Amino acid sequence: MPRQARLDSPGTLHHVIIRGIEKKPIVKDDSDRADFVERMAKIAIESKTPVYAWALMTNHAHILLRSGPKGLSGFMRRLLTSYAGSFNRRHKRHGHLFQNRYKSIICDEDSYFTELVRYIHLNPLRAGLVKDMVALDKYRWSGHSGLMGSRKGDWHHVDEVLAWFGKSVGSARRAYRNYVEEGVSMGRRPDLVGGGLIRSQGGWSNVIAMRKIKVRELADERILGSGDFVERIIEEAEQNFKRSFKSNLSFTEIETLILKRCKASGVHIDELRSGGRRKDVSTIRSKLTIDLVQRRGVSLSETARHMGVSTSAIGNLLKRQGGVS
Repeated sequence: MPRQARLDSPGTLHHVIIRGIEKKPIVKDDSDRADFVERMAKIAIESKTPVYAWALMTNHAHILLRSGPKGLSGFMRRLLTSYAGSFNRRHKRHGHLFQNRYKSIICDEDSYFTELVRYIHLNPLRAGLVKDMVALDKYRWSGHSGLMGSRKGDWHHVDEVLAWFGKSVGSARRAYRNYVEEGVSMGRRPDLVGGGLIRSQGGWSNVIAMRKIKVRELADERILGSGDFVERIIEEAEQNFKRSFKSNLSFTEIETLILKRCKASGVHIDELRSGGRRKDVSTIRSKLTIDLVQRRGVSLSETARHMGVSTSAIGNLLKRQGGVS
């Protein structure tokens, strides 16, 4: 499946998941772990990227962060590129270390912040890297030990996390620790990292219940939140795109371009706009969409109006053709 575009702007809360290529280790010993964490800390400070929760596992890692002034991509590019180079030199290997792109999920902070902190920090216990909560409290390779006061680091925004649990450090730490321990029995929580509507609605049973009463909820693989939150994030992303890459084509110029392309391809514009699925029609529709959106900066909604289809249809067409990356 073609990759979806990143959704990001400064100040956005992300749950980032990094995986080793072919499920292979991204760390082999404590020297690797220390190197990864030191690089993450340094880049977080330099890029002004607040980190709230993290867990470094054997073949993957989780990070809950708020993108800094220059967005998420710069932070992740620096971290993954520099660490992969160091890992390869140290272990005398070549090639990719990480699987494709990292996964980033934009999160509704009000609804999911504490849930995600708990989910991420319980990963070492679920994976058997530590035997119990007492061991997790002092585990060096997770942000949980920082919240418990066992490890210090000015790059990890401990105070902001504890503020969700209480006014004083002591009471907040006790409340946080109890909250994490309560999550042990909840298991792996696929509703926090699964896909789209199922994730946002807290499981398949809730989706079925919604369908029975004919409630439709907007969902997106890149977002963890309610339909309203998903809609707001997508609208903001489109507005950001328009501001950064706005088309200068007028309505008439777009119409002329479409008519000219249709004529050259032997396709009548009425057939194009009626949703015709004939091969020639589908081909010209795909080419026009990629040209208008990717090369000329016309918005998805504007392109959809000229094509006589829905905005989601244009988005899906781009994904199928690899026009959205």
